[in-house]
Amino acid sequence: MSKTQDVHAAVEAELRYDPLLDATDITVKNAGGEVALNGTVPSYWQYLEAAAAARRVAGVKKVHNHLEVLLPDPDYRSDAALTTAANNALAWDIVVPPDVEAGAKDGNVTLVGTVQFGAQRDAAFQAVAGLTGVRNIKNNVDIVVDADPVDVTIRVQDALDRWSLISDDSDVRIDTDHNVVTLAGHVRTWAEHDAVVDAAWMATGVTFVEDDLFITG
Repeated sequence: MSKTQDVHAAVEAELRYDPLLDATDITVKNAGGEVALNGTVPSYWQYLEAAAAARRVAGVKKVHNHLEVLLPDPDYRSDAALTTAANNALAWDIVVPPDVEAGAKDGNVTLVGTVQFGAQRDAAFQAVAGLTGVRNIKNNVDIVVDADPVDVTIRVQDALDRWSLISDDSDVRIDTDHNVVTLAGHVRTWAEHDAVVDAAWMATGVTFVEDDLFITG
């Protein structure tokens, strides 16, 4: 069996293996480690979970998530009901600042407001991602902070040096321009990739992370 077939079969198996994912209507295509997911899932959370499952598979270098969220009839929510639910979820999350708000239209949730850290922006996204009735999320929350790019680069590099998932001989390169961090180089797995990106987002002063990392598989 070829490597291409190995990855294709392994991704399909992982999608079926995940107990929180209904993979009945998902199809998988693989081209040299670039995996495309097509078909439908019944919730936005499962849309995200399917991509996460594919990234767990050895040999997957990139995931193109083309899945469409088709909500079951009982899961549809009116714009007003979903807006209220989303704003309640944001208010109940201790990490999300009070300036962040949500609006909803036809199952599409838009987040707006300002935060100081990338982790707060991500927390807002996670707070609403699992709500019933969500078909898509547009995260327009701005990170408003000012920091010396040199300090940002040092903070990110120090974090990479500390984190156990990142190998000591990693060739990851960090470039910072006006609080925007660009990551380049090679990582072995998606777990290492996510660790590098998380390390960059955790640094005070980062407003955007440009991910140019290459996964060797």
